[in-house]
Amino acid sequence: MENQINTIIGTKGAMSMRFNSRGRQIPVTFINAAPNLIFVNKSGQSQLTFGQKKKAKKTENAYVKSFGFAPRKIKEIKNQQEIKTGDKITVAVFAPGDAVKVTGTSKGKGFAGGMKRWGFHGGPKTHGQSDRHRSPGSIGQTTTPGRVFKGKKMAGHMGSETKSVRGLEVIEIDESKNILVVKGAVPGAKNGFLLIEKMGKVKTYVAPPPPQKEDEEEEKKAEVEEEKQEESSSAEATDDKKGDENASK
Repeated sequence: MENQINTIIGTKGAMSMRFNSRGRQIPVTFINAAPNLIFVNKSGQSQLTFGQKKKAKKTENAYVKSFGFAPRKIKEIKNQQEIKTGDKITVAVFAPGDAVKVTGTSKGKGFAGGMKRWGFHGGPKTHGQSDRHRSPGSIGQTTTPGRVFKGKKMAGHMGSETKSVRGLEVIEIDESKNILVVKGAVPGAKNGFLLIEKMGKVKTYVAPPPPQKEDEEEEKKAEVEEEKQEESSSAEATDDKKGDENASK
């Protein structure tokens, strides 16, 4: 059964390089996208499942009954056509030149201060300010409003956020190894989960149409006329030279 689902779950692999049609070096990322299995629950919602767990929980018995194991990653998708439990989605749904959106979890940086997390420039380094070099400064006002506004940029947990990169180009597809090669970098650490969604085609250079026959004929006529004018001008120049020679004699 051919599926029209243009989404697949994979894991981030290593980065490497490739050369485009113009011979320029481009960075690429390898995405390991083993075949995803479709699971349709009782309410009719479709889910993409990826990988296998060593041990399954009791709440995952429905997956065990259908597949014989519990998946590592589950993602709900919209029904684009009639699909059933057990259908496979492979990297064959993509093709070189496709534009994709890759979603993943960015690398965690732990607890970071205001300078590293938000790019604050810090406090003054002179006039006795020995402990204010990396301070974020004041965080609010006085009695009015008497609180810190929500969303204030302060120190805290940096990274580990869901990030999406749009418009990445699919460079290569290896169906035998279930590998998708994407131009550029994708969010997350190595072996992290990624969601790849097709967006369309990447805009490429379109060559101008070939000249029409009428245009070619007109160009040839113009070239012939130019040659005739050059010959006539050269003949007139030779006649003028001969006339000057006879006059001198």
